Amino acid sequence: MASHFCRVLRARILQALALLLVVLLAWWPLPAQASPDGALLFDNHCAGCHIHGGNIIRRGKTLQLGALERQGLASPEAIARVAAAGIGQMGGYASSLGDGGPEAVAAYVWQQAQAGWPRA
Repeated sequence: MASHFCRVLRARILQALALLLVVLLAWWPLPAQASPDGALLFDNHCAGCHIHGGNIIRRGKTLQLGALERQGLASPEAIARVAAAGIGQMGGYASSLGDGGPEAVAAYVWQQAQAGWPRA
């Protein structure tokens, strides 16, 4: 009889702990979303055409600082607009890059352009 009582008690305790865990997880604050990694997004979505800041489709439309300036894209904000909506033959990547992705890619591109696109 005591063995049956122990099994029932153990089962009730496990049920109570499971319920407590569910309640805690429902109310527990989620961690803040990490900022997207511009370099990783660039490697995954842009480097296929823009390896090392170049352009395998149209040579003059590179991500080099001089080319960006000639195209009126000499700021992270301008680059983010192009990354999101596209320009010319290049389609937009807003949905692929996700929330904050165009801005993260643009910050990375701008940093690399100012550094001359070093090959790490």
